[in-house]
Amino acid sequence: MQQISRDAWQEHYDDGKGFRPLREAERALLAEHVPAPGNGRALDVGCGTGQLAVTLARMGYDVDAVDYTEGALARARAEHAGEQRVRWLCLDVEDDALPDPPEGQPPGYDLVVMRLSVAFIRNRSSVLRALGAQLRARGALVVITPVVEHTSQERRHIALDEDDLSQLTQGFEEATRFDTEGLAVVVLRGPGGSFTALEKGRPAPQAVMGAVAVLTDGSGRVLLGRSIKGMWELPGGRIEACESAQGAAVRELAEETGLTAREQNAHVITVLHDDRLDLRRITPVVRVTAWEGELQLKEPEKFTRWEWHPLHTLATLGPIFMPAAQALNAVWPGVLTGLPPIHSYPGTFDAPAVPGEPAEAVVLRHAMADKVVAGGWAPSPAVRQALRTVPRHRFVPETTLVTAYHDDLAVVTVREDTGAPVSSVSAAWLQADMAEQLRLEAGMSVLEVGSGGFNAELLAHLVGERGRVVSVDLDPYVVHRTRRLCAEAGGGRVTAVLGDGCLGAPSHVPADGFDAIVVTYNVSDIARAWRDQLAEGARLVVPLAMGGYTRSLTLVRRGNVLHGEHWTYCGFVRDRGAAARTAPAVPLADGQVTVRWEDGTPGDTAGLDEALRGPRHERSTGLVVRGSFNFETLQIYAATTLPGFCRLSAPTGSTLVAQQDAAAILADGSLAYLTYRKVKDASEPGDSLTEFFIHAYGPAAEEVAKRIAECVRVWDREVRESGYPPMTIHPAATPDDQLPPGDVLDKPSARLVLQWPGRPRADAVSLSTAGEQRA
Repeated sequence: MQQISRDAWQEHYDDGKGFRPLREAERALLAEHVPAPGNGRALDVGCGTGQLAVTLARMGYDVDAVDYTEGALARARAEHAGEQRVRWLCLDVEDDALPDPPEGQPPGYDLVVMRLSVAFIRNRSSVLRALGAQLRARGALVVITPVVEHTSQERRHIALDEDDLSQLTQGFEEATRFDTEGLAVVVLRGPGGSFTALEKGRPAPQAVMGAVAVLTDGSGRVLLGRSIKGMWELPGGRIEACESAQGAAVRELAEETGLTAREQNAHVITVLHDDRLDLRRITPVVRVTAWEGELQLKEPEKFTRWEWHPLHTLATLGPIFMPAAQALNAVWPGVLTGLPPIHSYPGTFDAPAVPGEPAEAVVLRHAMADKVVAGGWAPSPAVRQALRTVPRHRFVPETTLVTAYHDDLAVVTVREDTGAPVSSVSAAWLQADMAEQLRLEAGMSVLEVGSGGFNAELLAHLVGERGRVVSVDLDPYVVHRTRRLCAEAGGGRVTAVLGDGCLGAPSHVPADGFDAIVVTYNVSDIARAWRDQLAEGARLVVPLAMGGYTRSLTLVRRGNVLHGEHWTYCGFVRDRGAAARTAPAVPLADGQVTVRWEDGTPGDTAGLDEALRGPRHERSTGLVVRGSFNFETLQIYAATTLPGFCRLSAPTGSTLVAQQDAAAILADGSLAYLTYRKVKDASEPGDSLTEFFIHAYGPAAEEVAKRIAECVRVWDREVRESGYPPMTIHPAATPDDQLPPGDVLDKPSARLVLQWPGRPRADAVSLSTAGEQRA
């Protein structure tokens, strides 16, 4: 497993040495199994003096030929000076980023070839997965290597044995092997793969209690060894008499890998306990936060190699020793899923944060921040700096760097058994917008309702060393995950608390209240605790559903009243606490239509089954819009001003109604909903024309259609250009005569008053009251 230094390779090529020439049998296999497509692009890894790269170019590929040393490339450029289809590049495929495609070409490769080089790659599995990820659709990764069976004893370090060759195929959907003149030619397609947690035989009694060491390198990759039993393991072993778990982990680490660590840099994160056959297996998980030395294969009778693995690739590694899989998941909850239940006894203290991230993460983080800033979501220098500093990928270790740093993607971290998301790391632009609305300053205390890790750490960065963030969640697993990931990558200013978010964090409220509160899941009510635990003049940012339409509201406390200052269109995972509400819903017409009431009292649906199968009344609103049109304020306007407002939904393929989801009203035994129809198609989307239209059913179809149409016309005339209205939120017990003029939307714990332009101002008008008067 000894890696040859760059200087040694330079001397090799300076002395005029090379490698086995490319033979006709290899050329024939390449021509048959990986012919060049039109505009095909190839990567030759470890190109040496360039013979294979030139062969690929003559097959029709544009070739990037890369090598570890300039000595090889100098000879390649000299020997093939006239070759125009090859770019000669010096880089280390283990640590350096691959080159960008030539201008005008799409990213990726149709072919990646590693000829006579794979045996010299230390972190072979990681490199193969990284190269596989660069393949275009139906692209191939071809490994050409000597085989131990056909290689002399003194040269077997350049060859692979059958276990090594089998390992190459893991992580790919298709693998085809050819043998020619002592070489194995392995063609791999369809990067993907899975992992399998395997057991060994019955452990010896003295091995029932053993410690494992978990350590990462400067790129945040975790060390695993490939055992002779064909599975990946962590360094570790039995705890000797009078030896601590930390001492055992440090000793085993040195004995197996040559790496050294001090016991003060080894921390017991948790102790795992499971049953193996008729024995109890106790495994202290020891997180090593600092180490020294060069990786060695110290016990070849137990392990065939050691490699550093990016966390997001662990789920594709194939067989992993069960205690190692459980330990990895204990340090980074969620990085491996589907493991059997295990008892875990967390340590009594937190280990210090552990640095380390790949250079690519920094590049992607800045690119994400640039997009968020360009979108106008992070105007302040403080939030911009936080986005560029806090390592988002370390709070979603199960996903790729590209996914972690997507500016407009929420990463789901916990799902229900049905697959529905219940916890996620929200899109970066939305987290930036909510942080901006809080107007945080150094030294502030913040309550985050709904945990996850990254958002809390982002807020902690904004409040600085003297600040504090309390994050509360009702899910024990989410709280555990937040604690662990903040311990791994955080600054020590986040306190994760188990509790129902609608109660706030009563045991952690500062004397004068929190300086800011942010809610990170969809709510249908404004909990009293949030107002009570908020300092006077402080801000609450909360995603509130009104009529089922969610907007992130920025609210400022002034006495017992919350004053709206900002609205953002958004979506979040649903509330699961005591305040969670399931909207009443009534299926109609054998399930072809469902009517639900997100707010207010359900209406009477008697007779609607028959009405929906009867004649349909249609009415134009008179509103015709051009191209892509934003009508988000219309949703809230209709939900808060129309008596009898409800939502109508229909399954995919339903022919009974024109909309799968629509704003509607139900009154007088009749149902009407808002839809649209294309007036003019155009090749340019901005030139198309769409008309808002009403469909209605029932004996009062014409009247209820008229009400929605009038609502749309008033909105178009009075609201469309003015945006969201001034709003105040009052305690639920506030009498009508103590409310300001406006339209009232009642929630269980609060009364919302919206002052829409063009609406009556004399008195507060609630939807329920207006509905009773109209009836």
